Amino acid sequence: MYNSSFFTKVILICTVVFFCSCDKDYNSIGSDLIGGNHFDFDVYNSEVVAYNQKIDAVQSNNQTVSPFGIYENSDFGTTTANFATQVSLAVANPTLGVNPQVESVVLTIPYFIDNTQTVTDAEGKRTYVLDSIYGNAEGKMKLSVFRSGYYLRFLGPIDNFAGTQNYFTDQNSLFSTATVGARLNDSADATQNDAFFFDKAGFVVPAVANVSAAVYTAPEMRLTLNKTVFQSAIIDAVASGKLISNDVFTEYFKGLYFQVEKSGSSPTNMAMMDFSKGVITITYKDGVDTARDELKTMALNLIGQKVSLLQQSDTKPAYAAATSSGNINTVVGDSKLYVKGGEGSMSVVKLFEKGDLAAIKTKGWLINEANLIFHVDKTSLTTTVNPQPQRLYLYDLTNNRPLVDYSDGTTASSKAGKTIYGGSLTKGTDEGYYYKFRITNHIRNLINKDSTNVKLGLVVTEDILNISNANLKTATTITKVPKASVMNPLGTILYGGTSGVADKNKLKLEIYYTKPN
Repeated sequence: MYNSSFFTKVILICTVVFFCSCDKDYNSIGSDLIGGNHFDFDVYNSEVVAYNQKIDAVQSNNQTVSPFGIYENSDFGTTTANFATQVSLAVANPTLGVNPQVESVVLTIPYFIDNTQTVTDAEGKRTYVLDSIYGNAEGKMKLSVFRSGYYLRFLGPIDNFAGTQNYFTDQNSLFSTATVGARLNDSADATQNDAFFFDKAGFVVPAVANVSAAVYTAPEMRLTLNKTVFQSAIIDAVASGKLISNDVFTEYFKGLYFQVEKSGSSPTNMAMMDFSKGVITITYKDGVDTARDELKTMALNLIGQKVSLLQQSDTKPAYAAATSSGNINTVVGDSKLYVKGGEGSMSVVKLFEKGDLAAIKTKGWLINEANLIFHVDKTSLTTTVNPQPQRLYLYDLTNNRPLVDYSDGTTASSKAGKTIYGGSLTKGTDEGYYYKFRITNHIRNLINKDSTNVKLGLVVTEDILNISNANLKTATTITKVPKASVMNPLGTILYGGTSGVADKNKLKLEIYYTKPN
């Protein structure tokens, strides 16, 4: 018992001495770190060269979202967006009855709505707010939907039909000169054709007592089409085998062409639309039992090859001059950067053009954060009415791929994703607006890993999660652009990094770093 107690006390004393010794060392080391001040925190501003780059005709087939309508922008000009698409059978080789007769044909394409602003009153009536509508809220247009006579191929003849066939924004004439017959949306209701507008009112089928509840449908393009044409072109074509498969059908029917024009002196606007959600519903009597007069439906989907067709007009002189190749300064940069989607323009950005990268590499800096901030030049905007792009996309232009910082761990939606990487329109403290990109890892790689100092590209984007590319019809100093930039028609004017720009607005690379003393 004595020996056990003795050894226990010895062990306890040793343990206390050991921990006291450790605690003493810890405090000594900690005091050196905190009180020694071996590091300084600072910020370095590196000059940036950025200049304009015009984007002409660009690949625009099979976009997930497409602009449609007429958008008049007082800073850039007018964009008219038409659309062509194939049509497919929901059910191939249908059995329609003995003598089917068309009763009605209705085309529906849903609009994008802001679900967060949908209001339902006590009676169940819903009030909607449309999303992604640009231009005058009261805008109206002449809308014509034609049967297309131009066949949209999936495979191209250039490489002996081994590769995908591309279509481009400037090919509207291929479809406008190949329409079949008169327009299909020939209703007496002018809001379906000559005075069409994007109606924010939804649709409701009233409740029937003890039978059914009310059915609500969100806002959509809803057009009544000519039933005689569909009787002949669709229903009667079953007997000749034109609907036996979708391959046969798409080569026969070819598709639809959507055309917009000015409607008198009415203002205009443009909507972002997903045409692949479109459906043509043909309601017909099957003719099997005339006494019962039973109605049936057949569906055609707007699925297959499709192309967004953009026409630019009334280009504003300042924009035309700034993006003219003879006026672009690739050495010192441009003072105003015009960034516009579609057939528009982008900015080319070059970092460390003054040779300061080599000097930074010798200083042993620890890079904490690096930001590239583009300020909106509101003094060059002709009006505050024109909406600014909600999102820009900065990428590796040399290799046409995202920067390393793009993989920031966040996803979310197509408009709100990649929040750490940035690029969202942000309001500053001085009532100005800016777009900020955090490119910390890109700068670290340039300094610490001798990565290639590539050119960067800045574009408008409709979908920050879409990083695929679209080919230019005619290659210039660039050969392709991000596909999501072709989808969005908006534009903005930014300050460049030239000496004439005020320091608070100048484009600069801000590097926050820690340096050893």
